[in-house]
Amino acid sequence: MAKTVLEFEKPIHDLEQKIIEMEIMSSDSNMDMKKEIKKLRKKLVDQSKKINKNLSRWQRVQLARHADRPHALDLIDLMCDSWVELHGDRLFGDDKAIVGGIAKIGDKRVVLIGQQKGRTTKDNLYRNFGMPYPEGYRKALRLMKLAEKYNLPVVTLVDTIGAYPGIEAEERGQAEAIARNLFEMSRLRVPIIIIVIGEGASGGALGIGVGDRLVMLENTWYSVISPEGCASILYRDATQKKKAAEAMRVTATDLLEMGIADRIISEPLGGAHRNYKETAQMVKSVIIEELAELSKTPVEDMLAKRMTKIESVGVWDG
Repeated sequence: MAKTVLEFEKPIHDLEQKIIEMEIMSSDSNMDMKKEIKKLRKKLVDQSKKINKNLSRWQRVQLARHADRPHALDLIDLMCDSWVELHGDRLFGDDKAIVGGIAKIGDKRVVLIGQQKGRTTKDNLYRNFGMPYPEGYRKALRLMKLAEKYNLPVVTLVDTIGAYPGIEAEERGQAEAIARNLFEMSRLRVPIIIIVIGEGASGGALGIGVGDRLVMLENTWYSVISPEGCASILYRDATQKKKAAEAMRVTATDLLEMGIADRIISEPLGGAHRNYKETAQMVKSVIIEELAELSKTPVEDMLAKRMTKIESVGVWDG
């Protein structure tokens, strides 16, 4: 059960608590309460479906940021049959906000790269709140080049509020590192699958976000700026974040409709944070399916399609 409860999740939480209380009461008093518990469980499912159906864009942003949501390493541990993590960019250091290595998913060997957030204050400081430094993007590029050398597909798990904006990151070439990744990923001669598992914000997400297929979990968002950032600029008021989220159309459904995302992965009822194993299995199945499809395409055709996909993003109103 989730530890953190969002405002719109409270009806679900209250029903879960009632079910737990009735199960304890039934066990302690030897009373047969199976029928009552069954009714409550059905009510819980119905309530969860109703809430999920009517979520606003801002509420989906909140779910993407949920404190209990599975992060990259959670999914890697659950969906990979083997995983060997590799470290460092061979230039400056090892950025803990980006993890990467060689994994086996089903019968497929891949190079897997993900942006990793923390949960506790200590862990978040260690992971820099999931905000990569330039060396993180250079580590990711090093692993992508390794994938190309050994003809391994690349899978990336996007989940960041943005690249780290501090002075030291700029001094070490943050903009160049991200731009270099965009350039190199656009022509990497192996299949690339991008999966947004939480937040996909700005160039921080794009730094590992160029590929053949963009797949998004149901309750995720992907945009050039956060709703708060947009509200601060356009409305001069960060509290207008809900209005900004609606105007920006940042959700997985929005991006699929705009032709930016290629596929949406359904989450367990209530969100990915309610069932890590089910979420990981869904992601694993999609990766296997997408890799099987991409492997049928000759390299030159794949690169041509990738470039067409990149060039088609956006609208020109002459």
